[in-house]
Amino acid sequence: MRIVPLTLAFALGLAAPAFAQNEEIRPLVDTQWLKDHADDENLVILDIRDDIEGTDLGSEPYIANAVVAPYASAGWRAEVDGVPGMLPPVDQVAGLIGSLGIDNDDHVVVVPWGTDSTEFGSATRVYWTFKYLGHDAVSILDGGWRQYDAAGGERSSTPAEPEPAEFTYELQDELLATSEDVTAALESGVKLVDGRPAEQFEGKSKSPVVRTEGTLPGAVNIKHSDLYSSEYAAFARPETVRALAEAAAVGADEEAIAFCNTGHWASVAWFGLSEILGNKKTRMYDGSMSEWASDPARPVEVRAEE
Repeated sequence: MRIVPLTLAFALGLAAPAFAQNEEIRPLVDTQWLKDHADDENLVILDIRDDIEGTDLGSEPYIANAVVAPYASAGWRAEVDGVPGMLPPVDQVAGLIGSLGIDNDDHVVVVPWGTDSTEFGSATRVYWTFKYLGHDAVSILDGGWRQYDAAGGERSSTPAEPEPAEFTYELQDELLATSEDVTAALESGVKLVDGRPAEQFEGKSKSPVVRTEGTLPGAVNIKHSDLYSSEYAAFARPETVRALAEAAAVGADEEAIAFCNTGHWASVAWFGLSEILGNKKTRMYDGSMSEWASDPARPVEVRAEE
């Protein structure tokens, strides 16, 4: 997998660097920004990488001073009423965040591996969770560990040991779509954005957690893999996101609901539309096709049969 400095990737027009840095909280920050701000009093580096043990990173597998809460095992998602990958009870998530030493004054920088769009989706999903809980001071390290390691960032043999903090939340319901919201969207014409691979969108294949093939009726497809460069380890530039949205006929200020199978790839599409393109009328369907298709009475469209 190719790694280049984000400044070079920007010059090549292939992937997105962090935006010009100032005091405003940005959705993406780069390695240089993190190195410059690592000692800031209210900065928390949140390492959500899975399976750290067993890698070939040697004796220093952590970013210095990072707290660790792996995406798959720390409690960021849970099975709720038989639907996998859902947001757990909010008190539980807030407790997890507080246990990491994060309070409401902290700027959280989420760190994934940065290997590909699926893995980067762990960061966009955790980012969305913070935003849904009303915590706007959150960013993602663009390129994740890959860019940080390639740039020679400071590493540590152990993660930080945080002192538990109080984290309070104020839910931002406009970021979350439910099955009832999707039903209403089907009636009103709100744009439904499927973030899955084309084969699943078209109904040629399906995830094991979804009952049947197909997509939401009338949905458009913005593939998660088009929003992140595996080669250059960087999120798509705003103009790339804009082009993808225009190709799918999703207006820059149009109401939209992003979905996938379990709300993971959907978070990549949501992040691109809402945080990079700036369409704050975008919501994410947490239950996605796993929840929707579990009820045979709900309509599903199979494009492969057209």
